[in-house]
Amino acid sequence: MSVPDLVVRNALWMGDLVDVMVQEGHILGVAPSMPDADRHGGHTLDAKGLMLLPSCVDAHVHLREPGFEYKEDIASGLRAAAHGGIGHVMAMANTSPVNDDSSVTDLMLGQARKHHPHGPFLHPIGALTRDLKGEQLAPMAELAKAGCVAFSNDGQPVLNSEYFRRAMEYADTIGKVVIDHCEDPFMAPAAGMNEGAVSSRLGLRGQPWASEAAQVARDILLAEYLGIPIHLAHISCIGSLNLIREAKARGVKVTAETCPHYLFLTEEAVEGYNTAAKVNPPLRTRADLEAMREAIKDGTIDILATDHAPHASHEKEVEFQDAPCGISGLDTALSQTYSLVRDGLLDMQRFVELWCYAPADIFGLRVCHFLPGDPAEFCLFDPDAKWTVSPETMCSKGKNTPLLGHELQGRVVHHYMSGVEVLNK
Repeated sequence: MSVPDLVVRNALWMGDLVDVMVQEGHILGVAPSMPDADRHGGHTLDAKGLMLLPSCVDAHVHLREPGFEYKEDIASGLRAAAHGGIGHVMAMANTSPVNDDSSVTDLMLGQARKHHPHGPFLHPIGALTRDLKGEQLAPMAELAKAGCVAFSNDGQPVLNSEYFRRAMEYADTIGKVVIDHCEDPFMAPAAGMNEGAVSSRLGLRGQPWASEAAQVARDILLAEYLGIPIHLAHISCIGSLNLIREAKARGVKVTAETCPHYLFLTEEAVEGYNTAAKVNPPLRTRADLEAMREAIKDGTIDILATDHAPHASHEKEVEFQDAPCGISGLDTALSQTYSLVRDGLLDMQRFVELWCYAPADIFGLRVCHFLPGDPAEFCLFDPDAKWTVSPETMCSKGKNTPLLGHELQGRVVHHYMSGVEVLNK
């Protein structure tokens, strides 16, 4: 019988106490915990009932390198991911230069291997069009060969529907999915504020929910006509959910994500011109929030993603209309969303599906199901640990979150990638 080099004992997995045996970076086996069981190995960790979770997949992250390392770099972003329980980070292409050339992809992957050789692992998302301008398709086959796992113009929606159609077709021929940032570029783009009572009271330009839903409708129609999958990023409103739900009922190959901030915050978080709550798409109404919560439960929304968008402090400390959109989320997402399980909205199986198995399935990534031979990529999560979000408790360079000063319950205590502990507390 093979001898494990790591044994994690007494971990809570889907309601049962189990022992996890790891050998050479892979799962050797998982068995019910028993005090007298022979689990001799190179190293033994008693989890003492901590919750066992597969390493999460975050399908929507801005790591800023190359070009904006003062906001975030690959080393700091992946470190934040490790502490947040995220083992696979899909990084958007809006860097400088844009990731529309294999040399940029190579640079990103090289930095990830240099700073985090055992993980978390970086999976670049290639640009859909050259320089994200929507005028010329990017060389997707070349980018895929270099390591890009999907394609997106995130932050710069493609206005020309013919170009977008051709991009979907091109990506499909090489087995990759297009991720679309759904925003009408003429309806208050990147306003960072929902159009409604709060925007009127504050005297701010707001973006209507129809801006998002109009692009969702276009993408769904193209996916239906072409029979090609489409993934819709950071969905935020009821109008979009209605379109997605109806499309899925018709058998359209559409998947969608939402982010923690659309499940916990509303447009009222912007009161006082709070730039930490300025995000694109903007925080919506209480009715939208409740609808998003129902959508992650009933499967209309397939996955959770952070849309981690770090900025330097001085960039947010300006008048609201001048501040960039974005919330830093890698450090807080798992802790924040676990409250949905604690409150009974989600069960653990659905929670793990949203954060791990569904995104891995959509984008073709290998993750840990705790079967023999699976990659030993998992974390131990203490659901009772309380911590306060502060610049000191966040690993990301980006401290731009409306959660600063708030207490969260639940935190990653250990995180193993390739069978190696990747937390450096």
